[in-house]
Parts: sequence; structure tokens; C-alpha cells
Amino acid sequence: MKHTAAPFTTPKYVMAKPAGPLCNLDCKYCYYTEKSALLGKSAKLMHMSDELLEEYIRQYIAIQPGAVLFTWHGGEPLLRSRDFYEKVLTLQRKYANGKQIDNSIQTNGTLITDDWAKFLVDNHFLVGVSIDGPQDLHDTYRLSRSGQSSWSQVMQGIEILNKHKVEWNAMAVVTHDTSQRPLDFYNFFRKIDCNYIQFTPVVERLKAHDDGRHLASPIDQEGVQMAPYSVTPKGWGTFLCAVFDEWLKHDLGQRFVQIFESTLAGWVGVPPGLCTMAPVCGHAAVMECNGDVYSCDHFVFPEFKLGNIADVPLSEMFKSPRQVAFGANKAKRLTAACKRCQWLSLCHGECPRNRFAYSVDGEPGHNYLCEGYKMFFEHSANFMQEEKRFILANQ
Repeated sequence: MKHTAAPFTTPKYVMAKPAGPLCNLDCKYCYYTEKSALLGKSAKLMHMSDELLEEYIRQYIAIQPGAVLFTWHGGEPLLRSRDFYEKVLTLQRKYANGKQIDNSIQTNGTLITDDWAKFLVDNHFLVGVSIDGPQDLHDTYRLSRSGQSSWSQVMQGIEILNKHKVEWNAMAVVTHDTSQRPLDFYNFFRKIDCNYIQFTPVVERLKAHDDGRHLASPIDQEGVQMAPYSVTPKGWGTFLCAVFDEWLKHDLGQRFVQIFESTLAGWVGVPPGLCTMAPVCGHAAVMECNGDVYSCDHFVFPEFKLGNIADVPLSEMFKSPRQVAFGANKAKRLTAACKRCQWLSLCHGECPRNRFAYSVDGEPGHNYLCEGYKMFFEHSANFMQEEKRFILANQ
């Protein structure tokens, strides 16, 4: 997403879940709705309390040295009423202490109304909308709880956002199906005049848990299998190369594709907009609706729980040996093949959650998507080198 304050360059970043993992959709690849098993609560109780909300806002603002970015995520955060977000704004003003406060919200787009859009634009919310391209691709996995299409509702939500001039960005996942049709996928966003796009590869492994969860933890190695909707390494690479060529031909300088911008950042030597491509991590945690804090949004598993803000301040959780080690391990646990790779400065081994493959040397802990990233980095290298020379010459 495009943010006033970039989330992966701010010192500490927390993604908050005001409605927990509750959602009105039943996306088949979703990594979050099953987290309700960790909360042990009924649906009606999976709402962040007013007391917790105030404590979170107070603590979160206090740990920031400058501008503060709040991100409201889910599940579906628009399951909370506008009254809830009015309280958010009131509390942010109460504890701002002169700091600039920005808000972003990630939504599936189906609940957006004129009233919501007016509230979002009046209060300068940046909106991320999850949409997976043209209807047949989108509806492959993003269905309602009754198994119905959600695409028309999302498109209606986008039209309402555009009508009210709400700033929004597309958050689109790349599944195995999507990777087979890269131009259909990308050209859809061009047709709806979407200027800010984030592509996220779906990589999930399945493993049954006693509490009903079915997704494997990043540390699980036995009894796991790849989810059928996961993009393959080669599929990810061919997808990126095809979309890059189309973007370069038609949209250079006009359309922001986050992974392309983050790759260029690596060439130039500045922080990327994607935490997955940064050299270290550990500064971007997630807080559930009950105040439980985990190391990262993709590491919401019991073994990565840092504590609860009612018992341990956010400032202490970020400084805890566990979280410091979590962040440092991204660089510390690179495979030998990764360390000698010519593209290391661009991806830094990508996200640790995807490091369950074996390297060419047979070493465990290698990134599953490595082959695809290598394809893309090599394919885009000439352009990136030219852009780097231009940028450095004009500094």
C-alpha cells in the first residue's frame, strides 16, 4: 500500500485486528480466519474492547519517535462500526502529543457504502482493497460464506470509493491459477485505472492441528503438504516477468507496482517498501483483538506469541530477546547458497515463513520461491541498472 508513513521504515509497526479473524467472506486460501482457534472465544466476543483500544493507542503512539501509522486489518475490519473508528480518532487525538497520525485500513471491499466512503475520505484513511483480478479469477477462491461470488460487491465498493475520491490501493494475491494468466490479471487493474498494486504470492502448507487449524507453522517440517492453490516457484517467476514487461511497455512512471519499486530500492541501496525484501525483520508485529501480540502477521502461531499488552508493554515486547532474535534470524539463518547469490542484496532471502525448501546444496531452510525471484531479478536487471544510474546521477 501507499502510506504517508512507510510501515517498514518506521521504527516499530503493529498491525491491529479490531474484529480479530472474523470475516464475512470465506476465501479458500485465507491464512487468518482459522486463528479464531487461538483466541478461544465465540464470534460475538472477538471485538476489541474500548479499554484495550485505548491502551493500545496510548502505547503505540508512545513508542514512535515521529509520525505514527495505524493499520487496521482482519479478518474484515469493517465488521466494526463507524462508532468504533470514531473512538479511534478521538483517542488518537487524546494521545497524539503533537505527532502526525495516519490511518490505513485493509478491507475486502464488500461492505463499503457511501457513508463508509465519506467517513474514510473525511478522516484521510488510506484504503487497501483485496481483489484478485477479473471475476473468474477472483471468484475462484474469494467467495461468500454461502459460496456465492463476491466480485460484483467488491467492484461496487471500488466504484463508491472512486466516487468519493477515497485513496485506495489494490492488494492482490497470486495463486497457482493466477500465475498461469499474468496478463489477464495485470490488465484488469489497468482497465479499472488502479494506480497502486501490491502482488502477494500465496504460499501455504497444510498440517492438521488438534484445535482445528489446518495451516502449518513456519517451523513445521513433518507431516506437511503444499496447499494446491500455492503458486509454484517457476510460476511466480514467469508471472513477475510477464507483468514486468507489460508494465514497462505501457505503465512506467504511471502505475506503482510495489514489488518492482522494492526491487529498484534494493539496486539503489535504500529501504524497500516490502518487509519481505528487507535485510532484517522483527519491527512489524501484529496484535489480536484480545491484546495478544505476535512476532509478525504471518507468524500468528503459539510459538511466536510475545505476550499481551495488558501484561507486557509494547516497548518491552519489541525489545525482548525473542523478538530481537526473530528479527536477526532473517539474516543469520540464510543458507550458504543464499549468501553467495548475486541477488542477495535485492531479496535478502525473502520472507522467513517461506524458508522450508532445500538449497541446491541440500541445505534446509532455503526460500521456496527462490527460483522465481532469480528469474525476475535476472529478467529485470538491465532496466534496474539503467534506473540506478539515472537516480544516482540526479541526486
